[in-house]
Amino acid sequence: MTHRLFALIFGVAMAAPVSALTIHEVTYASQADLKVYRVRYASQADLRIHWVTYRSEAKGDAMWWRARHASDAQVKVFFVPYASQADIKVFEADYASQAGWNGPPRGLGMR
Repeated sequence: MTHRLFALIFGVAMAAPVSALTIHEVTYASQADLKVYRVRYASQADLRIHWVTYRSEAKGDAMWWRARHASDAQVKVFFVPYASQADIKVFEADYASQAGWNGPPRGLGMR
């Protein structure tokens, strides 16, 4: 996936009045804005994310909040079974302090 597409998907999300990056997991890859692969180790990820309980806790790219309905989400994601199918690889961090980009940010707002 190109940096331009990242900026388009997340740039719109970051411009929204609410600070949370709201994510909705869709059933089919064709419905997704972003195909995501979960990696086993933080060093393998493009982005280390942390799932938050409340929308108000989410800030920037790395703090994700699950939207119950697709209409409430800023980005619809589909978790793929193989890394080669993914637009981005993520590691689900246990703590908010561990969340963020590995390497330079890709045009998204930082936490």
